[in-house]
Amino acid sequence: MFKQSEDVRIHYETCGDHGSRVLLLHGWGCDISLMRPIANALQTDHRVLIIDFPGHGESGRPPEPWGIPEYGKCLIHFLEDLDFIPCSVIAHSFGCRVATWIASENPDLFQKMIFTGAAGIRPKQREESRKRSERYKTLRNRAELIGKIPFLRGAAHAMEDKLRRKYGSADYNRLDEEMRATFVKVVNFDLSDRYERIHQSTLLIWGDQDKETPLWMGREMEKRIPDSALILLEGGTHFAYLEQNDRFNLIAKQFLKED
Repeated sequence: MFKQSEDVRIHYETCGDHGSRVLLLHGWGCDISLMRPIANALQTDHRVLIIDFPGHGESGRPPEPWGIPEYGKCLIHFLEDLDFIPCSVIAHSFGCRVATWIASENPDLFQKMIFTGAAGIRPKQREESRKRSERYKTLRNRAELIGKIPFLRGAAHAMEDKLRRKYGSADYNRLDEEMRATFVKVVNFDLSDRYERIHQSTLLIWGDQDKETPLWMGREMEKRIPDSALILLEGGTHFAYLEQNDRFNLIAKQFLKED
């Protein structure tokens, strides 16, 4: 199904016809399909909604580069249009960024929250990473200067592309130029002061071998979110909720039905 929201065509699916509402939010570079195993497990007891975030899956692209607030406002309007408020939320990675912003801005929209492999806390930059970033900026500025010379523009573009592939993250390099601007705004948005403002009961389910959002991030969120608890999935990676889907779903169902 499709619905227009904030000048974006959003693709979504629903399942289950009774019980409390549960919203499922996928991670960056993913889509509805990776949340269906959770939806299938919850649909007997809940009304479940899954969306493709703008720029992902079958949804349209943002009309301009978006950051977390723009994604959050779009989702709020979408949920209002579908009369899907209040609801509980289960989010993975990037989806947790958006859910955190909404929960800190509008505490009455969400009931319970489950975060898995949650992104949102920016790691302190190590010395090696800082030097790498400085090298990239220096070389990029050099390429931009070369690009101002008409007959060297082709060489400058080739140099910029080579630098992007060498210094950019895998997620960044998979995107086209239009979505890269959105990605940069998303990852640079600081959510560190918002966790203390989350009033919902929040369950953090983490793979202890997660390399993308390491376990220390989950422990830090547990400290900052007033009503939260951290559960480890031993041996799980950033996609532990899929790797140990039966266990994840059992925990989620129990948490959602508890008073």
